[in-house]
Amino acid sequence: MLNDPPLDRTISDIVLIVDDIPENLSFLHDALDESGYTVLVATNGESALQRARQSLPHVILLDAMMPGMDGFEVARRLKADFATQHIPIVFMTGLTETEHVVAAFAAGGADYVTKPIRAAEVLARIAAHMQNAHQIKQARTALDAFGQATVAIRAADGKLVWQTPLARKLLKDYFSTGEEQTPQRLLAWIADAESARRDGREPAALLLAEDRRRLLASFHDQTGDQEWLVVLREENDATAIDSLIAAFRLTQREAEVLYWVTLGKTSKDIGDILGSSPRTVNKHLEHVFEKLGVETRTAAANLAIGKIRGS
Repeated sequence: MLNDPPLDRTISDIVLIVDDIPENLSFLHDALDESGYTVLVATNGESALQRARQSLPHVILLDAMMPGMDGFEVARRLKADFATQHIPIVFMTGLTETEHVVAAFAAGGADYVTKPIRAAEVLARIAAHMQNAHQIKQARTALDAFGQATVAIRAADGKLVWQTPLARKLLKDYFSTGEEQTPQRLLAWIADAESARRDGREPAALLLAEDRRRLLASFHDQTGDQEWLVVLREENDATAIDSLIAAFRLTQREAEVLYWVTLGKTSKDIGDILGSSPRTVNKHLEHVFEKLGVETRTAAANLAIGKIRGS
C-alpha cells in the first residue's frame, strides 16, 4: 500500500487521514470522498510519515491519541521534514483541556476538531486550510513563473525555511547539501552581502561559476521574523546570447562577440573563442556599437549586462 504510484494532484485535492480506529477511518473516508477529495489512510504513526512523504497530501487529518507514536510526535516529525513541513495538520482529539490544545499547536498543528467528529465541521476546516495551501503554492509557482527562484533562510541558525521548486532545482544542481541545510557558500555570500549593504556598497551578485554557467544571488527582502529572502538566477552562455539578440536585434555572431566583451575578453581572445581574426571581431563590434548607439566597449558592455540581468 505504501508503494502506490504517485497520485495526480491536478485531478483532486488529497487528504491523508491518520487514525487507529477503523470505524473513524471509514466514517471520515466516506464523508471526504463524497465531497470530491482523494482520500488516503494510515493507521499508525510510522505509516503516516511514509505516506505523507510519498504522496504529499494537501491536508493531514491527524488523531492525537494513538498507541505507539502519538499524533503529537507524528506532527513534530512531519514539521521537521523539509518535504512535509508545509502541509497543514488538523488534529482530531477528544482532549479539550487547554494543555492538550496547546500541545497540538506546539507540535505544528494548524487547527483541531474535537470528538465525536462532526462531518460538516471537518469539511469546513479542511476546505479553509485547503484554500490556504493552494494560495501558498500559487504564490511560489508565480515566483518561479517570473524567474524568481526564491529561498527563505532563517537568520538565527541559517536553516533553509522554504524554497520555490525552481530554487530547489538550482541548489541541487550547484550544491551537494541536504534539503533543509543552506549551502555554506550561500551563507557566506549572505554575510558578505550584509556587510556590503551596511557599508553602503552594492553586494556582489556572483555566487558560483561552473564551466560556462553561473549562479547569481540577490537580496529580495528581509521579513519581520528575521528570514532572508534571496533570489537565485542562473546565467549561461546560450541564454545570455539569446537575450542580447532579442534586446538589440543583433545577429548571432554580433551577440556572441558582445557577450564575450561583457566578460572582459579582448578582441584576440574573442577571435580565438569564435575561430575568427581580431579584425573580424572588431568589424562585428562596429556593427554592435551602431545598433546600441554607443562608442566604446565599456558602454556596450554595461548596456549588455543590464539586459542579461534583466535590469
